[in-house]
Amino acid sequence: KADLMRQFDTQVNEFMDSLIEESASLGSSHVSTVFPLSDKEKNEKHMVVLELFEVNHIRTIYHMFIALLILFIFSTLVVDFIDEGRLVLEFDLLVYAFGQFPLVVVTWMCMFLSTLVVPYVLLSVWAGVYPTSNHRALWTVLAGSLLLLYQGLCLGFLPTYVVLKNGLPPASCFILILEQVRLIMKAHSFIRENVPRVLSLEPNKATVPQFTQYIYFLFAPTLIYRDKYPRNPCIRWGYVATKFSQVLGCLFYAYYIFVRLCIPQFRSISMQLFDLRAMVLCVFNSILPGVLVLFLAFFAFLHCWLNAFAEMLRFGDRMFYKDWWNSTSFANYYRTWNVVVHDWLYYYVYRDFLWMTQKRFRAAAMLVVFTVSAVVHEYVLAICFGFFYPVMFCLFMCFGMVFNFVLNDRRKGPIWNVIMWTLLFLGQGVLICLYSQEWYAQRFCPIQEPSFLDLLKPRSWTCTPQTNTAVDAH
Repeated sequence: KADLMRQFDTQVNEFMDSLIEESASLGSSHVSTVFPLSDKEKNEKHMVVLELFEVNHIRTIYHMFIALLILFIFSTLVVDFIDEGRLVLEFDLLVYAFGQFPLVVVTWMCMFLSTLVVPYVLLSVWAGVYPTSNHRALWTVLAGSLLLLYQGLCLGFLPTYVVLKNGLPPASCFILILEQVRLIMKAHSFIRENVPRVLSLEPNKATVPQFTQYIYFLFAPTLIYRDKYPRNPCIRWGYVATKFSQVLGCLFYAYYIFVRLCIPQFRSISMQLFDLRAMVLCVFNSILPGVLVLFLAFFAFLHCWLNAFAEMLRFGDRMFYKDWWNSTSFANYYRTWNVVVHDWLYYYVYRDFLWMTQKRFRAAAMLVVFTVSAVVHEYVLAICFGFFYPVMFCLFMCFGMVFNFVLNDRRKGPIWNVIMWTLLFLGQGVLICLYSQEWYAQRFCPIQEPSFLDLLKPRSWTCTPQTNTAVDAH
């Protein structure tokens, strides 16, 4: 057995060395790995993540986006100079979007500290009592109930109440609600990974991870708990500064996209009657800003933000995304667009559902995954925008499910990649168009005392110029 394992280990190392040499020969001299692999790390992780943005061809695309940003800035300055006779350097949209930021920080601190203490203490107490107790079921039910109560009140109700009670603007809302979802997923993974460990150990041997391991996990750019992760030998602070500066640049990029491409269009559309012609034109006019926002969200968060935190924490596993742009099927796109969230859904929704049903209902497991993802996405948008308009939910549950099975992994060839991109662009246009229309309709046609039906019915369907009382004031 030992000889077989040594032979297998040697062959794996030789295979990985050949792959690394081949990738280096195919790429340019600027291609480098995100983290250096020692022999031990090669055994632990048989994957090398290349910095795609260091490849000359892809860097050229990056330069094109920078050039487009320069043109956005220049056109804004020129228009302001022509209209106002002076240069107007105001970022009122960014100031509004991140309003009441001190309240956001205080609320986040409460959420984080509670997540830091409550799940760890509950697990530690339960792990200390469970192995030797004569009432194991009672202790398990009690600990589980307290954990669910904490999840519902502190992580579920508190940030949502703060957002709705204080009317936080969109960017501040997104910070709190996305952190709410992230901390819930983190706490679930920590409990889910450690409870089976306690159940499998003998009495008087049940242990929980060290507190420092749990703290590291809460900050690490992953949603799957492990006691140890691949670690880099040092921190490149210049790399960290570059990534955070790129995140800041993406914020200003998004500002100019909305100022130049979205706000003028939707202000005029909101004064028109809702009809099919107006909506079709709106969707196609929204494709360009929708695609730019998609690229910015991917680059700012999945590439820059997560890599910056990974570098500061010397976190070695940088597989935050894969080559989703090469996907010829939506099934592959869902797996590669956001690997961090996909892994959580796969381990704790898909696999756990199959385990509970003894692997009998794979299609049902896939439906549950799509339902969970669609509900969470729609919840985030509804809370942050302040209205219920289930466009994202319908796209996920209807078109997403259909494309997942129709455009599956058996679809190969460039034509399927073109189809995937076409549908993705169209979907982004639909999202930007419908949510922007509803955003302006909510403000141009307010209802003083809305009924429950008014809250569910899209305001943009009934908001007309005749009933509009706030357009002139706006």
